Amino acid sequence: MACRISELVIDCADAERLAVFWSEVLGYVELGREDDGSIEIGPPGAGFGGPQPTLILSPSGDPRTGKLRLHIDVSPTDRDQDAELERLFALGARTVDVGQTGAESWHVLADPEGNEFCLLRARIQTL
Repeated sequence: MACRISELVIDCADAERLAVFWSEVLGYVELGREDDGSIEIGPPGAGFGGPQPTLILSPSGDPRTGKLRLHIDVSPTDRDQDAELERLFALGARTVDVGQTGAESWHVLADPEGNEFCLLRARIQTL
């Protein structure tokens, strides 16, 4: 038997702000809130345990230092990469430099709190 990723936890300063951002990016909805201020978002109609992992935005006062050792890659589902890039910018993403050469087929971006993620070129089907 094997494991699969069921949820990803992102420590953040403003869970509300990131929940809104990532819900818009991924087409997710809010699934629940915890007393500690954590917000879980996930695919509508599926939630935890579904075919896609949920995200938990967990408030933390710890400062982030350096480049993240793990990041999220996203792929467009209903438009090309350029159109999706413009949509992500409109949601609050920004371009970041982590040492890329400029020849990559992906774009390195950051969410409103500076967490890096990549927009890949390949369009994928939604589940």
